[in-house]
Amino acid sequence: MTQPTGIGVLTSGGDAQGMNAALRAVVRTALSRGVPVYAIYEGYRGMVEGGNRIRPLSWDDVGGIMHRGGTIIGTARSRTFRTREGRLQAAANLIEHGINRLVVIGGDGSLTGADTFRREWSSLLAELVETGKLSRETAARYPFLALVGLVGSIDNDFYGTDMTIGADSALHRITAAIDALVSTAASHQRTFVVEVMGRHCGYLALMGAVAGGADYVLIPENPPEPGWEDRMCALLRAGRAAGRRESIVVVAEGARDREGNPITSDYVRRVLEERLEEDARVTILGHVQRGGTPSAFDRWMSTLVGYAAVEELLSATPDSEPQLIGMRYNRITRQPLMHCVEQTQQVSAAIAAGDYQRAMELRGGSFTEMFQTFQALASALPSVTRPRRRRIALLHAGGPAPGMNTAVRAAVRLGLDQGHTMLVVRNGFDGLIAGHVSECEWQMVDGWGPMGGAELGTSRRVPSGDDLAAVAHALTRHSIDGLLIIGGWNGYQAAHRLYHERDAHEPFNIPIICLPASINNDLPGSELSIGADTALNAIVEALDRIKQSAVAVRRTFVVEVMGRYCGYLALMSGLASGAERVYLHEEGITLDDLRADIQEMIKGFRAGKRLSLVIRNEYANRLYTTDVICALFEEEGKGLFDVRRAVLGHLQQGGSPSPYDRIQATRLAARCIRFLTEEMERGTAAAAFIGFINGRVRIFDLGELPHMVDAVYRRPREQWWLQLAPIARALAQQKHDMHDMREL
Repeated sequence: MTQPTGIGVLTSGGDAQGMNAALRAVVRTALSRGVPVYAIYEGYRGMVEGGNRIRPLSWDDVGGIMHRGGTIIGTARSRTFRTREGRLQAAANLIEHGINRLVVIGGDGSLTGADTFRREWSSLLAELVETGKLSRETAARYPFLALVGLVGSIDNDFYGTDMTIGADSALHRITAAIDALVSTAASHQRTFVVEVMGRHCGYLALMGAVAGGADYVLIPENPPEPGWEDRMCALLRAGRAAGRRESIVVVAEGARDREGNPITSDYVRRVLEERLEEDARVTILGHVQRGGTPSAFDRWMSTLVGYAAVEELLSATPDSEPQLIGMRYNRITRQPLMHCVEQTQQVSAAIAAGDYQRAMELRGGSFTEMFQTFQALASALPSVTRPRRRRIALLHAGGPAPGMNTAVRAAVRLGLDQGHTMLVVRNGFDGLIAGHVSECEWQMVDGWGPMGGAELGTSRRVPSGDDLAAVAHALTRHSIDGLLIIGGWNGYQAAHRLYHERDAHEPFNIPIICLPASINNDLPGSELSIGADTALNAIVEALDRIKQSAVAVRRTFVVEVMGRYCGYLALMSGLASGAERVYLHEEGITLDDLRADIQEMIKGFRAGKRLSLVIRNEYANRLYTTDVICALFEEEGKGLFDVRRAVLGHLQQGGSPSPYDRIQATRLAARCIRFLTEEMERGTAAAAFIGFINGRVRIFDLGELPHMVDAVYRRPREQWWLQLAPIARALAQQKHDMHDMREL
């Protein structure tokens, strides 16, 4: 089999945050395999122009780029490449540089063009030979063009991957903009119409509306029925009557009515001003959604798919079908490229044909579920007005986590909409025992979605002994029929304690469910806990600042992050920041490890490196503390570099929840209310905990809890993210050649 002589990588179409992280991963993975890699600058235009547009990249050329938005190798659309003459010149340019394998990062148009180029490859080379521009011997060394596609698009409109590169970052921009608009809108009792990108895909609009607590959303996949203008205005008018001072309407740029006529943001504004007789303003977010620093997710996800793209190319044969590398359920997936393109285009075709049911089906069940959930949450008042017969209590347990307030808001409103009386307990089980229980109405949780912390308060108290009788008495006194515990390890312990004491305390025989909320991501039954994504973003933002301060001098930073005995935050922040070394409790730390790390550090700084970033999980080792590691590095560095420590502390627990944490808190709260409702209607009293496994919501019996946890270290027995550690290490530092390494 012909061995690969070079890999080319290009970004094409619209730019997307995270492209640079993917580029870095492609370059470093290829170089670690001994394969030269070339950047094709300005996309297909650069491929056609050749010359200096196609240049080799070194390990250091992609250092320090993960935090940068856009794409450092540029992107451009090329009409010339759409012609055979253009593709003929592109083939000649690739062979001139010894490239016969391509990583294309772009949207459906870019990937379709790449596949056309691949299918024509043999005939293009034959023509080059016939015209004397290429020798037969040279052509024979490049019998096929291997191709892998990565989806770079903020729209999240591509089949075969849960998230496209840039979508999460764009959602961060949209959510931040809506949060900012809410405050000014409330000051003036004003309505804002917010237009977001997405072409034929309503993902950004819908999820931005959910995360931002908007009142109304218009998406292309599910146009409103005729007369929607009256219904929208009636909804907003009812919200004002209920006490809301602001209104937010989110419009996808591709929104249309049932007849296929575009619904513009300006039209929505005019309708609102004319019918509500109040001021309305339009904010078109535009390309701000594409720009700026990529989110933590876009960094680590893009890194993983970039790594996998090279692995796929190096195993390709002449018979290999081009693959799309994506992420499904936090795992790397490979699917036939053109099948994914065809499935993606079916959504646009369904919308154009007016088959909106089909368009929603193609978007998937979770998309439809979130659309229905949004409609219930955005109402001015619950749809159920009959006397309330069931009483559900909500409380927090464990440490605070961003997204707790979002979960409470969703649970209260969805519970009221189901016809329940919703009770909130302040300060966890301490508050339940003390009688700090009150009914919660619809507007009491208005505006809670973007709020950090835990408005209800929380405590780490796990009832035991006499506490159990006190809890039982409180449940009886307040006639509680179902219990939703939103929190971390202490909440799970408390629920399990109540579950096992049911024979001794009859009031514990009610439906109970735990919703995972912990920045440590150390809870069983869920691959991600509410709050972990926000904490990860806070860490990565802090690391960006640390790196900027450190590159001015030769310095090593040892950064300590939270997580207790779970290394999720440490590893994933290392993957997202390009840290050279991550110390985890799961892997341990030995003196030999530290000795080897110091030796690599010294080699790097002697070769011209300016920065070394080391991340340590707070409980990685009880003897090799952050201070001890800093002292060892400082002593052995002998003045070659200085060492600083940074303990990020509780900033990881604070701040407004990320869009992901808001959306998933809403989704889990909805399922918890459904679970409790079904149990109460059946007259059963299951006790459970909920979470995401392989991208799906799963509910586990509380009796399974002891079998799913490492009780000594308070973490799940299975931690999916640990398998990513070798990738993080492979991309962090160059082992075989430290020449001219300047920064991470």
